[in-house]
Amino acid sequence: MKIYGLIGKNLSHSFSTTYFKEKILKEKITDTEYLNFELEDITDFPQLIATKNISGLNITIPYKESIIPYLDALTEDAKAIGAVNTIEFKSNKLIGHNTDVIGFANSITPLLEGRNKALILGSGGGAKAVNHVLEQLNIDCKTVSRNSLFDYSDITAQITGYYDLIINTTPLGMFPKVKRYPKIPYQYLGEKHLLFDLVYNPSETLFLTYGKARQCKIKNGLEMLQIQAEESWNIWTL
Repeated sequence: MKIYGLIGKNLSHSFSTTYFKEKILKEKITDTEYLNFELEDITDFPQLIATKNISGLNITIPYKESIIPYLDALTEDAKAIGAVNTIEFKSNKLIGHNTDVIGFANSITPLLEGRNKALILGSGGGAKAVNHVLEQLNIDCKTVSRNSLFDYSDITAQITGYYDLIINTTPLGMFPKVKRYPKIPYQYLGEKHLLFDLVYNPSETLFLTYGKARQCKIKNGLEMLQIQAEESWNIWTL
C-alpha cells in the first residue's frame, strides 16, 4: 500500500485530502491512500517518517518553512522561496518542492491582461511563492503586512491607483471565519484592478465580494490548488 498524505495543523477542512481521495476513487487507483497527519509540532516529523511507510507528502500551514531543516535537498524554486509544500521521497532522500509556483503562475497569467504592479497581502510561505512568480513575470511587487515597514494603514488612494493587482495570501476570510477580510480601502478600487485570493473556501470571500462591488476582476484560489495538487501527484508518481 502506497501512502501519501498531508502534514499541518487543524486539517479537518483540508483541500488536499478531499481532492486526492476523490482522485484515487475516480481514477480507480488501487493500493494507494491519502491521509492527514496532524502534528502538534514540527519536531514530531522525524518520528512520523520513521513509523509510517510514506511515499510522498504535502505540507500546509504552519509548517511550510519550518519543515526545511528536516529535508535533504530543495529544488531551485523551493530554495529561492524558502518554503516547501511538497516532499518527494527519492532514494532514501527527502526533497522539498514548491508546487504553489506552477499553481499560481498558471492560474493568474491568463488574467493579467497587461497588469504589472502588485500588492501582496501577507508575508508567509504563500506570499513568498507569489512574490517569486511575479518577479519571474517582471511584475513590480510590494508586500503589505501587519507590523512591517508597509502596513495596511499605509494603503492610500495613490497606492491603489498605482498597483493594479492585489493578492491576498493571508487566511483572512477562510472558513469558518468567513466575516474576516483584509482591511484595505476598497472604495479606491475599480475595473482596472484584479483581486486574487489564495483562499478557496468560501468560493467568494468578503475580499472578493468587496472587489466585485467595485467592478474589479476577481479570482479565488481553487484552480491554483488543483494545479499544484496535480503537480505534487506527478512528482510522486512519474
